[in-house]
Amino acid sequence: MNAMAEFLRTRRGRIGPADVGLPAGPGPRRTPGLRREELATLAGVSADYYTRIEQGREAAPSDAVLNALARVLLLTDDEHAHLLALADRAAGRTPRRPPAPPRSARPGLRLLLESVRPSPAYVLSEVNDVLAANPEGLALMSGLGDWPPAQRNTIRYTFLHPASKTVFADWDRVARNCVAHLRSAEPAAQGPTAALVAELSAADGGFAALWRRHEIWVKRGGETAFHHPGIGRFTLANEVLTTPGGGQRMLVYQAAPGTPEHDAVVLLAMAAQGRRPVPGENPSHAPDGGPTG
Repeated sequence: MNAMAEFLRTRRGRIGPADVGLPAGPGPRRTPGLRREELATLAGVSADYYTRIEQGREAAPSDAVLNALARVLLLTDDEHAHLLALADRAAGRTPRRPPAPPRSARPGLRLLLESVRPSPAYVLSEVNDVLAANPEGLALMSGLGDWPPAQRNTIRYTFLHPASKTVFADWDRVARNCVAHLRSAEPAAQGPTAALVAELSAADGGFAALWRRHEIWVKRGGETAFHHPGIGRFTLANEVLTTPGGGQRMLVYQAAPGTPEHDAVVLLAMAAQGRRPVPGENPSHAPDGGPTG
């Protein structure tokens, strides 16, 4: 079964008759979610044709068919784009998204890493390889900087670094979102994605289980709760800046000036410089906290 077929099968299993306005019918349903015949009828294709798609025997359905399936399956915009990219791969067509870029952060993004200090920030590839980070970024994910640069990847860190389950106060949510993001990058970064998936599946059964769920999620900003071993608990807002056509993203964690969260960021900057805060010192006025822009 190809990846497009597997994705459709898992999504069909999550949509019940009531979700699309169909009666449940008498008696228990032996198949979770919609039946193939029900999905085919709602999408306007024959049951035999849809069965061939889901079994991997029809590798090149038209965009019109894929769009109809996405509508019936209630796919999000990200999931819809993922389905189209999987279809391109199954049909051997040129991907609709550019291939993964080289492992080198753009000079302009490296400059931004310094400009946003003391906010922790990273330049990431499509599969979350850390192409560059400022000192606060390395300090925020405790232990990430101990790994060789080629090994630094925020998804690998989440599942394989022993500190991650402490650093991320809501580890389960972070882990699920990591895997869902990796799924969204799968069609555009086939080689790097496959290698990372194979590594993490072999090392962590929880990752393998989440990967089989076929959840899709593209990180665009939100909040993350941390429990830093040297600073304590705090929650930071985050924003993601994506370069057009380059496949590189900048992830910045930040807090409003004058808040306890901003104080935590300044303390993090001090820790990154190897400086211990003086008892009673106001972090917002620390002389070595770095720029606050």
